[in-house]
Amino acid sequence: MFAPKPERSVVAIPPPGDGPGYWAGAPSAVSRDGWIYLAYRLRRPIGSGRGYAVEIARSADGERFERILTITKDEMKTESLERPTLVATPDGSWRLYLSCATYGTKHWRVEMIEAADPAEFDPADARVVLPGDLKTGVKDPVILHHGGVWHLWASCHPLEDPDEADQMVTDYATSADGIAWTWQGTALDRRPGQWDSRGVRVSAVTFSGETVIAYYDGRASAEENYEERTGVAIGPDPSTLTATGTAPVAQSEHGAGLRYLSVVPVPGGHRLYYELTRADGGHELRTELR
Repeated sequence: MFAPKPERSVVAIPPPGDGPGYWAGAPSAVSRDGWIYLAYRLRRPIGSGRGYAVEIARSADGERFERILTITKDEMKTESLERPTLVATPDGSWRLYLSCATYGTKHWRVEMIEAADPAEFDPADARVVLPGDLKTGVKDPVILHHGGVWHLWASCHPLEDPDEADQMVTDYATSADGIAWTWQGTALDRRPGQWDSRGVRVSAVTFSGETVIAYYDGRASAEENYEERTGVAIGPDPSTLTATGTAPVAQSEHGAGLRYLSVVPVPGGHRLYYELTRADGGHELRTELR
């Protein structure tokens, strides 16, 4: 288990502006062929663009990145883009799963693009793989291929009452191909009276022998939306995760926000990527080597 330590981190991607509402973050990292590929979301304040683009970049050292592709919210016909999920498949191809806000609603869906290379994703090829429904918005999937099965943990939001749509749990699904998914129920739920009582969103998962270890974002109130902190949950299988401890394992010293952790193995250890709140209220994408 690697609890983030912001004092050991460096900025990988700065936000597109200064102050609250300007964010670079929600990372998804993959290591392949000596490169680290990083997909992340860029955001401006609501009214100025919101989640306006997802970028993919690559790095030889894990810290200095070269952008290789930008996908805009207009190309995806969405009001806002949330966390992307970048996946290298066992056959050598690539997939990008994009969380898309449906115009004029609180609804979210997930669309997928396939390509031979991360620089070649074409929004025209996108197809919906997690549509949600009238009662549920689905976004921010974490996707792993393990043991011959595709595993997915997604943030699910109730839509029947718009004032309660910020609440979230993490549901679990499986697939034979990573495209058609079968929901298996809620893997991680909120804990009444705890720091994560309003919402929990799995951000990274590791299989360790017979144990599943997950990092997750949590918050206790609607006011803490966008400023989630990081906790750890453990389970005997992917469908059953239990939060550990009574406090987050990591947060920013400037407010709460340390969220969307992504962990990637590198020679000699692991590299962590996460979104961190700055002193000015903006969010930057940071990385540390562990």
